[in-house]
Amino acid sequence: MDKKEARLRRARKTRAKIAELKVVRLCVYRTNCHIYAQIYSGCGTKVLAAASTVEADVRKQIPNGGNVDAAKAVGKLIAERAVAQGLNEVAFDRSGFRFHGRVKALAEAARENGLKF
Repeated sequence: MDKKEARLRRARKTRAKIAELKVVRLCVYRTNCHIYAQIYSGCGTKVLAAASTVEADVRKQIPNGGNVDAAKAVGKLIAERAVAQGLNEVAFDRSGFRFHGRVKALAEAARENGLKF
């Protein structure tokens, strides 16, 4: 089992529980250079909001997308976009990544800006 397979195996249990509850899901994906966040509908078929370090607005503020400051900016942005659409409560899907570093920074920034999970 390689690294990616192991991560996806860890993510499967969380995603199954979230799908069973049919709640809105905040999904985080990270690479060495960037971090991405998307909010999926309860059925899991539609993206309701998205933010990432690839976007031009974020790149102007933060040139390096692979650090904690970039994750905080994306967390703030995704929370603002979700609250603007009336989404206040989500389930946090860390996609099998450990809850520390950039993933934790994104989650805390989203919580500070109005999302509950």
